[in-house]
Amino acid sequence: MQYPVKPNWRKWLVAGISCLIVGLGTPVQAQRKAKEEKTKEGVHGVEESLFTEGMKFMMMDEPSKALAQFQKVIQLYPEHPAAHYSAAQALMKQGKTEDALPFAQKAVQLDNGTNKYYVLQLAELFVKQKRYADAERLYEDLIKKSPDNIEYGVELAAIYLFDDKPDKALEMYDRVEKATGLNEEIIRQKQRIYLKQNKVDKAVQEAEKLAASEPGETDYLLEGAELLIANDRTDQAVSWLERALKVNTDLPQAHVMLADLYRKQGNLEKCSQELDKVFSNPNLESDIKARILSSYIGMVGKDEKAKQSALKLAKELAAAHPKDARSQAIFAELLLQQGNKAEARDYYVRAARLDKSTFEIWGAILQIDGELNQMDSILTHSEQALELFPNQGVFWYFNGSAQYVKKNYKEAVDALEEARRLSATNAELMKSVNAQLGDAYNGLGDHQKSDEAYELVLKDDPENDHVLNNYSYFLSLRKEKLPLALQLSERLVEKNQNNATYLDTHAWVLYVMKDYAKARTFLEKAIQVDKNVSGTIIEHYGDVMYQLGEREKAVEQWKKAKQKGETSDRLDKKIATGKMYE
Repeated sequence: MQYPVKPNWRKWLVAGISCLIVGLGTPVQAQRKAKEEKTKEGVHGVEESLFTEGMKFMMMDEPSKALAQFQKVIQLYPEHPAAHYSAAQALMKQGKTEDALPFAQKAVQLDNGTNKYYVLQLAELFVKQKRYADAERLYEDLIKKSPDNIEYGVELAAIYLFDDKPDKALEMYDRVEKATGLNEEIIRQKQRIYLKQNKVDKAVQEAEKLAASEPGETDYLLEGAELLIANDRTDQAVSWLERALKVNTDLPQAHVMLADLYRKQGNLEKCSQELDKVFSNPNLESDIKARILSSYIGMVGKDEKAKQSALKLAKELAAAHPKDARSQAIFAELLLQQGNKAEARDYYVRAARLDKSTFEIWGAILQIDGELNQMDSILTHSEQALELFPNQGVFWYFNGSAQYVKKNYKEAVDALEEARRLSATNAELMKSVNAQLGDAYNGLGDHQKSDEAYELVLKDDPENDHVLNNYSYFLSLRKEKLPLALQLSERLVEKNQNNATYLDTHAWVLYVMKDYAKARTFLEKAIQVDKNVSGTIIEHYGDVMYQLGEREKAVEQWKKAKQKGETSDRLDKKIATGKMYE
């Protein structure tokens, strides 16, 4: 901030005293006049001291204290323009624009608008209050007074835009440009206006001015090409990119943009050629190539041929730079998109070995481990991830889930409780954690905590399939809260009428409640909808047949269950004796 020059009080006093000396009469009059002048000099000295003190507070960034000093000056000398200006500045620094306006107006009035800083301050306040017309008049007068003020035309043009006067803004930008020469920011502002007015040719002309100003600057050519691409002028864009490549044949971005244009035209051969030029460049670092490939992947969308081209390039990149983590991760991502989960996981693991610090890579590894149902891998990788990210609840969740499947119930509960502690703000993860905790506590035989965990999930998500199934099934095994178990399993099969596992759960609740006929109906439906049902479901069907008095059919089903596997440890005895054993 620049402050105006302070009034030269001493000079004014000397001039005043000279005039008084000429008019002196008697010695008594002279003595009285001298006494008055001495008093005035003291007053002016106080004003100057107060003003200086106010400026010190402004420099110390204490505007409220500065304002108090400037107001004292104004009380002593109301015609002090600098004090009014500075008071306005102090108020503006405090965000009190409305209070600042009268001081700024007074400063301009007292100074007759000769100090441009006073005028600029007042204009700024008018803009803040959206009094655009008033601000425009101030700037217009300022520019009219002196050609040196043409630089303020940029600010005036901006106000015209605020005031929805784009044509006047363009006119002012042209005046400034004519007076001061080519200005990159002005050109960009003009382009924005032209594009908003749908005058693409005008915007391109401005881009051409920039490119012509520095023929060796490829950035301007690339920006021009981007502008043309954004406005569906593909042929012109290709021409601009070719111009850029004449300046620098190794320009990666130009090759990538050309590749995308050719891809959109369906010319995949030329598209691949352009990308090959990028990836065959030995002077281009692997991380730059990786960034370019990532950008290209984002462009291809659902184009299968382009995806295959990207996959080929990613494979070559990963092979050429085996020690670059990002290259391995990009190839892994594309492999995953192709459904090649196992190989994708292996490349993510390579990336993690090269750079352990990327959270997303560990997340991808564990997600794929889970989809591949590889519990040992989940345990290994979650433990490695937790060494690096011990405060990430999701990694504790993966670890706890794997421990549960491995029937390490105590370890599962410990890990899942840590996940719960760390995931309080993640509602979706908390549902999964509590659902798994219900299972783990049940495995430990702590049914109270198991039920509490399940209830927490159902409170927020009453239709959670995992909880509806497991909670109702475990209650039936315990023969506790059977009405609740029935209610839960009924909701489950209403939602999932063709899920054999859920139909079996509901049937088993009915079985425990001795509603064998109805249980038979749901088990037969389960076997019908899934020709490859588990041995458990077939064994349950045999049990129902037994309770309904069809013992030969029961033994027949039990034998089928034995062939399937996944049965109870009492199955052999049931087959041997033809009897039920609870």
